[in-house]
Amino acid sequence: MNIALGVDHGGFALKPIVADEIRKLGHTVVDCGAREYDARDDYPDYARAVGAAIQRGEAERGILVCGSGVGVSIAATKMRGIRAALCHDTYSARQGVEHDNMNVLCLGARVIGDELARELVRAFLTARFDANERYQRRLNKVLEMEQGA
Repeated sequence: MNIALGVDHGGFALKPIVADEIRKLGHTVVDCGAREYDARDDYPDYARAVGAAIQRGEAERGILVCGSGVGVSIAATKMRGIRAALCHDTYSARQGVEHDNMNVLCLGARVIGDELARELVRAFLTARFDANERYQRRLNKVLEMEQGA
């Protein structure tokens, strides 16, 4: 899978750890920035870049990292087709994909450490959507909301 990865200054230190774990799992990193540390950058720019990579079909999933994970989560969910969630536990990172077809994992670099970040990436990227009738019905309702229905 191609995985879009975007971080702002708050998530910059965690970027190489997340990128390394993505590669260890056999996936390709689509680098959506930041490519250098800039304390004045803005998380919505990276949320938009990751979301756009998924919308264009350049990536199947994405991972966003800012200081808390909250900002990138809020910004990413504003984009059509993006189902982003902040996860700081492996259950949510896995179950968000399996039950809700989450396609963007959001992390807070100031909240979690390196090893938990690796575990969350593994849980997210190894999970698959369980398209049974109940989960598909719920996803369809979310998609209708996104269309303004």
